[in-house]
Amino acid sequence: MDSRTVSVLLWVLLSSSTGIKLDGNGYVDVTIAISSRVQQDNTLIDKIKDMVTKGSIHLHQALDKKVYFKEATILVPPNWNSKEFTKARAESYEKANIRIDNANPAYGDEPYTLQYGECGAEAQFIHFTPNFLRDDTLIKTYGSRGKVLVHEWAHLRWGVYDEYSETKPFYYSNGRIEATRCSKNIKGQFYDESHQPCQTDPQTLLPTKGCKFFPNKYQNTDSSIMFLPSLDSVSTFCRENEHNYEAPNLQNKKCGKATRTVIFEDSVDKDALRSLKPLLSSPPAPTFKVVQRMHRVVCLVLDVSGSMQGSRILRQQQAATHFLQNIIEDQASVGIVTFSDNANTLSPLTTIDSESTREKLIKLLPKVADGGTYICKGLTLGLQVLKNDNGNVIGDEIIFLTDGEASDNINSCVPAAIESGAIIHTIALGDKAAKALREMADKTGGKFITASDNILSNQLLHGFSSLTIPTGDQTKDPVQIDSTGKKTSDWFNGTILVDQTIGTKTSFTITYEKSLPDISIQSPSGSTYKQIQMRHDEAAKTVTFKVPGTAQPGDWKYSIQTTISQSLTITATSQAARADVPPIVVNAHMNQQFSDGTKPMIVFAEVSQNYKPVIKAEVWATLESESGSAQELQLLDNGAGADAFKDDGVYSRYFTQVKKGRSSLKVRVKNLDGQAKFTIQKRGGAPYVPGYVVNGVVELNPPKPPVSDEHLEVGRFTRTVTGESFEVAFTGSTPPNFPPNRITDLSAEIQEDSVLLNWTAPGEDLDYGTAKSYEIRWSFDLKELRFNFSSAHVFNTSAVSPQEAGSVEQHSFNPNITIQNGTTVFFAVQSVDKVNVKSEISNIAQASKTLPGPKPTDMPGLDLKLMFIAISVCLATVVIIGIIAITTWALSRRKLSGS
Repeated sequence: MDSRTVSVLLWVLLSSSTGIKLDGNGYVDVTIAISSRVQQDNTLIDKIKDMVTKGSIHLHQALDKKVYFKEATILVPPNWNSKEFTKARAESYEKANIRIDNANPAYGDEPYTLQYGECGAEAQFIHFTPNFLRDDTLIKTYGSRGKVLVHEWAHLRWGVYDEYSETKPFYYSNGRIEATRCSKNIKGQFYDESHQPCQTDPQTLLPTKGCKFFPNKYQNTDSSIMFLPSLDSVSTFCRENEHNYEAPNLQNKKCGKATRTVIFEDSVDKDALRSLKPLLSSPPAPTFKVVQRMHRVVCLVLDVSGSMQGSRILRQQQAATHFLQNIIEDQASVGIVTFSDNANTLSPLTTIDSESTREKLIKLLPKVADGGTYICKGLTLGLQVLKNDNGNVIGDEIIFLTDGEASDNINSCVPAAIESGAIIHTIALGDKAAKALREMADKTGGKFITASDNILSNQLLHGFSSLTIPTGDQTKDPVQIDSTGKKTSDWFNGTILVDQTIGTKTSFTITYEKSLPDISIQSPSGSTYKQIQMRHDEAAKTVTFKVPGTAQPGDWKYSIQTTISQSLTITATSQAARADVPPIVVNAHMNQQFSDGTKPMIVFAEVSQNYKPVIKAEVWATLESESGSAQELQLLDNGAGADAFKDDGVYSRYFTQVKKGRSSLKVRVKNLDGQAKFTIQKRGGAPYVPGYVVNGVVELNPPKPPVSDEHLEVGRFTRTVTGESFEVAFTGSTPPNFPPNRITDLSAEIQEDSVLLNWTAPGEDLDYGTAKSYEIRWSFDLKELRFNFSSAHVFNTSAVSPQEAGSVEQHSFNPNITIQNGTTVFFAVQSVDKVNVKSEISNIAQASKTLPGPKPTDMPGLDLKLMFIAISVCLATVVIIGIIAITTWALSRRKLSGS
């Protein structure tokens, strides 16, 4: 492929994908997927359509009439029955923007968005429960479904955060208690759980626990949707001129600017939103497609060109064998095509209905390689094989593997393959594989996997293992417990831990390079399984042991002995032990699938069970380039650096030592010391309103349904997963240098005449190494720190030596002035690296000096004027009635005396 073709393909890759797009003023390619755990209820489809239709009107109004929902696709589960559903194309539950699923234990029916990226970055998905869509009583609690959708859409698409705070609902600001909100034009009152005026804590001068902010039902402001979308008057997002910078909410902590500013300056739609002209008339109603994905139809299109000779054709055979034996589901249809100078069909589409069918397909896998790499011939024949079942390939899958540059002109077939409607997963083996593979996967909703020639990394087998199409029921998805390898001429011993959440369909796959080793596997109870009880495929140099029934939890010991020097690997997979208990799963991915080096790359690994985060686990990522060089990173869940939130089960790390070309991602998670645990952590979500103030009287909403507070211990477990591969193409010979990462967890506490500051140390290069110095400033004016940092008061930090990235920094400083009681002071930090490049300014921490009072005091409602006016009106009414009564009595007396 010439350089011009490569550059064209890379440009297309950067400009288009299967995700959400703006078509003019309308959003298209919005996928809403219903989990297969949800029982069939066709009224849910109507409820979804109604929510999106009304949400489109609110969205149009919220952003200057610039955008609306134009097209949406609803993906129903494969187990729903109806002839009205059309066949799904690239849509899948795993990649859906909005999920309809059973409740997250921490949220119940409260809608939320899974969001853990940087400010302005797209989030993962929005989660609605079926009950939220059905139960109209929740509308009063959270607001209209359409407006709630817009609230969550702002998280998902534009990467903004909430403007309320459940952990810090109030703050103290220069003698006043304020509710955490935006804008401050929203008025209301403070009441406790017994609906009495709140009391003030004498230590903090903040309301005591249980105090809540009750907004006035009728407001004179239209913002902000990210604070209270349930208010009728609220219809837009907080603007810069009304943004409440002091509020201790996530929007200020993560972004430090108004919601509208983030949307128009930092989001994925920033350029379009600035150039789009408003739609002055009402937007057209959205159009909907209701689609369904049934049993998988897959064609393996395998490279057998001359460059595949030797270990590559063997590894392809081993990986495809593992896929056919352990990964592809029962009742799926599978075909096999090979290509070199010509393409050949080794098997037409065959339904996986028994173990013998799997064996027949495995025996047909190619074993020899010769000739050129005619990609178009293989791709065209693969599509033809898929077409033979029902006349089209819509929603069918191709798993396309190649190791070489195309011998033909791929521009003659790739565009047609992309437009065919098939999902194309691509696997690039080695560093010479065609660059078009990335594009085909991206544009068709497929996955892109790279594998080097490093046999021990087992990347090819891992890649095939990741090619699943989840439907939302994780009890039916395969789980890779562990995978490891060793080059030895002696023993290869170890243990595979089968935890309590898995056990059915457990299999151990051993591959060898040259000669069959001696293999034995021992169960936790001591039962030993010898080679005679295992399946041996001599051609594929693969031994497979499938555990009968449900595997016993505990350590399964393997002993593999070889008498010659060779590479050995073992991979263990399993599924949920019980149909009602999902297993612990790991989702690993990069923040970018293609990078030009201008934006830092981040590795993410989300560890959870049925939405419950697993924290305190040990998580390592291996990033291996196509040439075979690998780097290991320990991912952290500490709420600093690349990690957005501490203890949320999402482990993150910046990846700075990037290499040009394509790289693979593998993540290993383990909890062998028993330190990991589940946490029921709620962060964000559609805000619940306890009630409203109407004419000075509180009108209560229905109580918020209780959510699970069950905290289960996590037993010992291990997991190994493969994320999609990524590609880097920066200019120059070395990767770009980045400044220290922004500090996001700065906190402050005033202690007599000094201030104690705490934060997590950044690195020299993002969260790696050690910064050179800190610049710490303070001010009585928050906006001075935010917009004119260098003009604020500075602390002397000459005695402060930054610690290594990730360390806890705690330092006390003296402002050299007397801080009066009730005064609020603001603080911020900027880090400097060795070449004097400065980080972004940290989150702005605030602290108030409060002298403790004698005892808790009653705190009146926020709207004191309203209460005073009400009392005055009552008194005036009494006086007027009294005057009228006296006057009437006097007149009647005069009449009597006159007569």
